Amino acid sequence: MINYYEILGIAQNSTAQEIKKSFRRRAKEIHPDVRPEAAQRSEEEMRLLLTAYEVLNDIGKRDEYDRALLAYLRVQGFDYREFLRRRTNDPLSQSKLIFHDLLANHQEEAVELYERLTNGRGFELEKYLSREDYMDCAFLLAEVFETRLRYAEAYDLYRKLYFYERDKPYFHHFIDEVIDRLRTLLCFKMLPGLAAADAIARLKEMIRLNFSRKDNAFFCKKLAEVYASLGQQDAALHYLQKGLQLDRKLSGVKKLMERIGYPVCLDNS
Repeated sequence: MINYYEILGIAQNSTAQEIKKSFRRRAKEIHPDVRPEAAQRSEEEMRLLLTAYEVLNDIGKRDEYDRALLAYLRVQGFDYREFLRRRTNDPLSQSKLIFHDLLANHQEEAVELYERLTNGRGFELEKYLSREDYMDCAFLLAEVFETRLRYAEAYDLYRKLYFYERDKPYFHHFIDEVIDRLRTLLCFKMLPGLAAADAIARLKEMIRLNFSRKDNAFFCKKLAEVYASLGQQDAALHYLQKGLQLDRKLSGVKKLMERIGYPVCLDNS
């Protein structure tokens, strides 16, 4: 019997809102337009995902399905999660357990195990999961860290995912969301708490990654702000000019212009 909760990556007590959210996320990941290299497999996965969603999103169908699933699991008598949990000395099983717990909404347990394994042991999750499973698992971990305001850890995982995707596409169009999260985390949540040298290094790396012309203009503006806060007016002026060359309508620069003595243009705000 197919476990529709596992297909959607949710726990059996998930709310209707959680079901919809997980369906949208999984649909992005496996849609044939996103993974053209595996179109046939993606179409099959999408059909299965739609079936799972249609059943679990209907109260009557879900209740009937839950009774059938419970009876099936009792007959099977096999607890996959408990099987993995008992294999504490097997890094492969523990890696699978992290991914399983994230999909099954056991987030606290997943993060606790991940931290215990990576704490000074040289453990690398990507060594034990397939490339695709690792990328999915890393994205879910990053989401958990982000919701817990652990921005640096989330940023590092999103950053690693970006390099994985650039090396060999898997997320395809979904990588735009990873880029957006990198930009948001760094520029709006992390910068105020970073040392100037660290902020400068991270912003310059973002420029080198060259997401888009508009992104680069924004990163240049942020660099100009950091340099201005250090009293390094020449560097601030350099990056502000560079940002405006990339985007003449770069927003939010008027006060910065005045601060570093840059001629204020009427078409900038």
